[in-house]
Amino acid sequence: MKANFQKGLLLTSLGSFWWGFIGVFYFEYVSFIGHIEVIVHRCIWTAVMLIITTSFLSKWKIFFYLISSMKYLIYLFFSGFLIFVNWSVWIYAVSNDRIIDASFGYFIMPILSVLFGYIFFREDLNRKRIFSITLVFVSIIILIFFNYKAIPWVGLIVALSWSLYNLIRKKINVETDIGLLIESLFILPFVLIIFYIITINGFNDFSMSNPGLSLFLILAGPMTVIPLFLYVRGVELIGLGPTGMIFYITPTLQFILGYFYYNEDFSIIKFVSFIIIWIAVIIYLKDLYETN
Repeated sequence: MKANFQKGLLLTSLGSFWWGFIGVFYFEYVSFIGHIEVIVHRCIWTAVMLIITTSFLSKWKIFFYLISSMKYLIYLFFSGFLIFVNWSVWIYAVSNDRIIDASFGYFIMPILSVLFGYIFFREDLNRKRIFSITLVFVSIIILIFFNYKAIPWVGLIVALSWSLYNLIRKKINVETDIGLLIESLFILPFVLIIFYIITINGFNDFSMSNPGLSLFLILAGPMTVIPLFLYVRGVELIGLGPTGMIFYITPTLQFILGYFYYNEDFSIIKFVSFIIIWIAVIIYLKDLYETN
């Protein structure tokens, strides 16, 4: 049991580190081709990667069972739309020096999920969690009303899309990788049309004349699927409570890279709102630790 717990901690930590560090470097590096083409390649090669893993793990029986159910197809269609929105805004943020704004969304996402859990599943809310949720809304209000340059839409869309995505996936409780495969297949026709338009207009960087770059763009699939497998396996071994705490490695690393490495703008208003968020996160994590 102890060995499984340690293995789960390691796998979840690796997945969170991958999202917060390796993923940031990779998607920022390829962002010179334009965020639209990066999004297209992430969707295409994620679908290809999941087809390969589904075959390797012999999970086609689960796949065909899910697509035979209209209920699962409807839910996965909407969750597919949400994951597409999340990926699109995240890649936009990385491509346009908005990594800190995106990290704000991933900081507040788990706490918003607590609120959605109460609204849709009647999960218990104690005083500490209510206080954490209140602080999140205070930080959002500060950013909206005192940050005169722009509404923090990047962080808000990242947080809402991922929270609602998790809400739908919890509702149907399907295997993460097979669910993501079906979601990717819903997205695939749309992104293939976009890729065709980009190609016929000569705006594509992915081509046989540049095999090095093309092979590097194919890595968008593994860059998406590998951390997902690591994190989900960790959840299976140690549960949602500990992995929820470990997940904060991701936005913390994103914030550190955005501020110290990519020298993104960090105004006093953002600083104040982030302090409030960190207080909310500490209260939430302390309560999560005490109740698990």
